[in-house]
Amino acid sequence: MTPQANEQMDLITRGTVDILREEELLEYLAKKKVLTIKAGFDPTAPDLHLGHTVLLNKMRHFQDLGHEICFLIGDFTGMIGDPSGKTSTRPALTSEEVTQNATTYKEQVFKVLDPQLTSVRFNSEWMNKVSSAELVKIASNQTVARMLERDDFQKRYKQERPIAIHEFLYPLIQAYDSVALRADVELGGTDQKFNLLLGRQLQQSYGLKPQVVITMPLLEGTDGIHKMSKSLNNFIGINEPANQMFGKIMGISDDLMWRYFELLSFKELSEVSDLRESTLNGRNPRDVKFELASELVARFHSQKQARDAHEAFVRQFSKGLIPEDVPEHQVESKDGLCSLVSTMKEIGLCASTSEARRLITQGAVKLDGQVVEDIGCSLPANTETLIQAGKRRFGRVTVV
Repeated sequence: MTPQANEQMDLITRGTVDILREEELLEYLAKKKVLTIKAGFDPTAPDLHLGHTVLLNKMRHFQDLGHEICFLIGDFTGMIGDPSGKTSTRPALTSEEVTQNATTYKEQVFKVLDPQLTSVRFNSEWMNKVSSAELVKIASNQTVARMLERDDFQKRYKQERPIAIHEFLYPLIQAYDSVALRADVELGGTDQKFNLLLGRQLQQSYGLKPQVVITMPLLEGTDGIHKMSKSLNNFIGINEPANQMFGKIMGISDDLMWRYFELLSFKELSEVSDLRESTLNGRNPRDVKFELASELVARFHSQKQARDAHEAFVRQFSKGLIPEDVPEHQVESKDGLCSLVSTMKEIGLCASTSEARRLITQGAVKLDGQVVEDIGCSLPANTETLIQAGKRRFGRVTVV
């Protein structure tokens, strides 16, 4: 039996930023209507990270409540490139890259979603059939002035940075996806709000009932500052080895831990509240973080691997041991040398060269077990070196 509307709303609203319009969603739920829930993902990178799973978790909430989930892979829009939040035109992916990345997406999303209750669709299914006349009709529903209200376009326009015509098509095509799927609800990050609302508008122009828009926050990366992103090296990939995932989660700040509990954990909020209360009463936050790391590693790997990762973490950091699965990298030297600061950023031991310099200044960087004191330190060519940054980050580097 479908839970009552108010009970469903308790789960649906968890972690959300906006629900537009909430009264429409309540009306749907009160009618015990099975809703079509849409969330689109452009296959711009071959691997998903925990930031992507914020939306997936919300889709799973709807799925658990008995609604139909449409995981939309934007293989067509991926070849345009999403301009959201960008200060320059985004390079378009080739059809081969899109196909390869989309395949990887499908393999990974079912670590969160139930494959038996999920419809995986590609927007090329309908976009490849859209005629030039139909595309003009879609475009006629929006004005240039309205497009320039978007924060990213507005900034680029004021800075006289190029805005390609095809970038205006991206939000329109995303909106048309909602028409094609007859979506009742669309989920997206806060950076997608303009596009999601455009979907409501376009559905109305096609005589459909406008979708409810739900926005989710952008998850901060391991640095606790910027949104999780592979390009910033502050991500936790859902396909990373269990020990590596466990270690990265244990490396986040205590404050960020509660954010991850809210957006990533499947624990009841009352249980999370009890955990927070326990730390205020003297419990070590590290022990609570163990629970978070174990839950997430078990979800994306297995309970056994989560237990093993926990044990390995305790062994390593209680005894100061070097982990067995240190990532190995190869970097190219210039004139026979390779800057340590640049190397640390390149292999992902830090998010920026300024962070690398700060760690060295703090005495938190070691080369083959020896503390580095010189910010200008370089690695010579034809050598292999173990780099340690802080207590938990390691990398074995071969300089060629």
